[in-house]
Amino acid sequence: MNQKTMMCCNLHAIGDLRYEDAPVPAPEKDEVLLRVKAAGICGSDIPRVFEKGTYHFPTIPGHEFAGEIVEVNPGDEALLGKAAAVFPLLPCFTCAACQIGEYPQCTGYDYYGSRRDGAFAEYIAVKKWNLVLVPNGVSMEHAAMSEPCAVAIHALSQAGISLGDTVAIFGAGTIGLLAAQIARGWGAGEVVLADVDNAKLDFARKLGFPHAINSKTIDPAEYIKDISGGRGADAALEAAGVSAAAEACFKSARNFGKVVLMGNPAKNMDIGQKAYWEILRKQLSIKGTWNSSYNDLHNDWRLAIDCMKKGIFQLDPLITHRFSFAECGKAFELAKNRNEFWVKIMFINE
Repeated sequence: MNQKTMMCCNLHAIGDLRYEDAPVPAPEKDEVLLRVKAAGICGSDIPRVFEKGTYHFPTIPGHEFAGEIVEVNPGDEALLGKAAAVFPLLPCFTCAACQIGEYPQCTGYDYYGSRRDGAFAEYIAVKKWNLVLVPNGVSMEHAAMSEPCAVAIHALSQAGISLGDTVAIFGAGTIGLLAAQIARGWGAGEVVLADVDNAKLDFARKLGFPHAINSKTIDPAEYIKDISGGRGADAALEAAGVSAAAEACFKSARNFGKVVLMGNPAKNMDIGQKAYWEILRKQLSIKGTWNSSYNDLHNDWRLAIDCMKKGIFQLDPLITHRFSFAECGKAFELAKNRNEFWVKIMFINE
């Protein structure tokens, strides 16, 4: 019997992404087969394709995705036809972190799209445990953004925002814009977005964030003091992964304020003496954040889907480009070269 095949974007080597056919995966006993409907290009996918590679070749990238469950094993018939997003981390369930449900800190994890085949394909077999069912009223494109939404929710939750707080976010990329929307939805009084890219700042203003400032031409710390009655930011989020953004967080936070470090740096982070003094003198609380919570007590993914259903997120404007899988070369060249402005590039599998 001939095995069924599908079309996919397969990474054979660094810089060698091919649109080709591959076998449709057969779901194991604890899996379902998902027909991918939408899959987003994450910022981490760009160096993965062009610079770093995956953990083995070939690998189908893609970890931000949603689709329809089209094949199940006996006993799971209730899942057939359901829409679902997918938590892309597969924990070992045996290490110390897994024992307390902190799966992103797992020491022996697997991952869709980097350590095993991901979702830039017509079909993917996924673990039932990783399914996040999507209710009616939430589109597949929105559901495919569950991962960045959950990451942003997790980062903001580390800051413990209170009603009326002044929140400063350094970095107006996809995660920064989502974090700004969450902060506003959670009752922040003022939300400041700082970046050095005027196109991103113009876009942020169109989303309804008037305090979008260029940190090259405006001193963020002084600007934030002006709009907060001289206090400074109650919470500052570093979402750019660069030293200047981290230093700006320390300078902009108020006494006893909170700083959350989220940006994934491409090179060493260096902190100047004056910025370091800000940490000491203000007695700042600094927290790191990684991935998102996915357990029965704290599940950022379910909260992300709930926020989508309630209209807290503005996601349509963020999806600036849509491509078919056959156009993967064009999509990744756009992502890499940035020859036009984009926020989220999405593959749509019609």
